[in-house]
Amino acid sequence: MNDQRNPFGPTRGPLPSTLGVRPAAELSAGFLTQAFTWMFAGLLLTAGIAFLVQSNERLQGLAATLFLPAILIELGLVFVISLGITRLPATAALGLFFVYAALNGLTFGLIFMAYTNASIATAFLSASAMFGGAAVYGAVTKRSLASWGGYLTMGLIGLIVAMIVNAFIGWSLGNVVISVVGVVIFTALTAYDVQRIASGDIAVMVGSMERAAVLGALRLYLDFVNLFLMLLRLFGNRR
Repeated sequence: MNDQRNPFGPTRGPLPSTLGVRPAAELSAGFLTQAFTWMFAGLLLTAGIAFLVQSNERLQGLAATLFLPAILIELGLVFVISLGITRLPATAALGLFFVYAALNGLTFGLIFMAYTNASIATAFLSASAMFGGAAVYGAVTKRSLASWGGYLTMGLIGLIVAMIVNAFIGWSLGNVVISVVGVVIFTALTAYDVQRIASGDIAVMVGSMERAAVLGALRLYLDFVNLFLMLLRLFGNRR
């Protein structure tokens, strides 16, 4: 994996979106293609491992044993990749991303066992449609979505706090409200992240097109997976 310097100059300079400029269409498409390629590869890895867990009792036992440690490691990997991306070689960052995707497959295999196959398929198709629509909007809109960043970050923090509190309270209506809010937040984040990738903002931030592809893939992966889980929580039928 070749680590190419980005064409925008110094990484500490102003972001393209703040200057009101966009890279050439071919370059913008290249940013998106690389990010979506790694994102889809990560999703395939997650889905493959989740399927293996569901169909193998030994893997189910292993997943149950490692469920909490795996979640903690996943959180750690997200922080390591996101915060350390400028210091990590592109290949190392990509490797960590695939480790994260694999661990997600392990935990998702157990989660999926609680829902009917029809519910999982419906949530997946719904998430795909919403994600796809938001991604197209983020890629083609001429309107700057940069102002969404602060509000989405605050909304995401509030969502996490609400989920933790409701885990102790166990309020059923709270689960519905959290899921609906989560769907809105992750749909909006998809459009926001796609525009940041297409505009070259992430490439400028990390100083490398290849590292930007990994970070963009991670963000898109998180947007899709969390949108899918929120829809599954909202409409999924348990076995």
